[in-house]
Amino acid sequence: MTTQNYDVIIIGAGAAGLMCALTAGYRGRSVLLIDHANKPGKKILMSGGGRCNFTNLNSTPANFLSDNPHYCISALKRYTPQHFLDLVERHGIEHEEKAAGQLFCKESSKEILNMLLTECEWAGAEVRLKTSVKTISGVDHGYQLQTNSGTLTCESLVIACGGLSIPTMGATGFGYDIAKQFGLAILPIRAGLVPFTLHPELKEQLAPLSGVSCPVDVHCNNEHFREPMLVTHRGLSGPSMLQISSFWHPGDSLSVNML
Repeated sequence: MTTQNYDVIIIGAGAAGLMCALTAGYRGRSVLLIDHANKPGKKILMSGGGRCNFTNLNSTPANFLSDNPHYCISALKRYTPQHFLDLVERHGIEHEEKAAGQLFCKESSKEILNMLLTECEWAGAEVRLKTSVKTISGVDHGYQLQTNSGTLTCESLVIACGGLSIPTMGATGFGYDIAKQFGLAILPIRAGLVPFTLHPELKEQLAPLSGVSCPVDVHCNNEHFREPMLVTHRGLSGPSMLQISSFWHPGDSLSVNML
């Protein structure tokens, strides 16, 4: 099997990988986007309850948690929510504002995925699925990948395979392993932007309210969010709980003001 060479290889055909592929393609680079899954953008399809909350017009650097806040500032100045909204509107995707600044597709998340795949096609970026990476090694002027479909080389390698959030959707710790291999520091891993599960007694007590959403003010570690909370069959979800989960650690107290 002959070695295939590209300017850019991107691992991970989710939202970040697709966006990276089309951007590099439009810059005149030869691009290959690979993923071990059988379909691209699985997480896009499930986001926003199947309608994809594709951007927030009120997004600022203050909304991002990072040990390098300056990166968020420069990144958001170079590419704003309006830039992505312009792309969505060029493709004729109808959208609506559910809450202040929160934009969702009117129909289906599939429209956002199809838009990204179409842009990749127009940019000349190749998307190759069912491709597993066995090893990655540094070589002169780039990287070499051994995959189940042969040897690949590239000048620039982008790891866009996400974290461990939803293993059933194909998420793995592959990205962390590659970071360690190349000597990058890995911070302790914990869940963020996730719902809360409850102990059996409290879950049983709230069971009759499953499916009910109401505005709350939730507090934890000197942070608070005043947004809707949703009672589910497993616990507490909704925007307020997802937001505060990034500031909660096991053992911390958390208060929910429903009044």
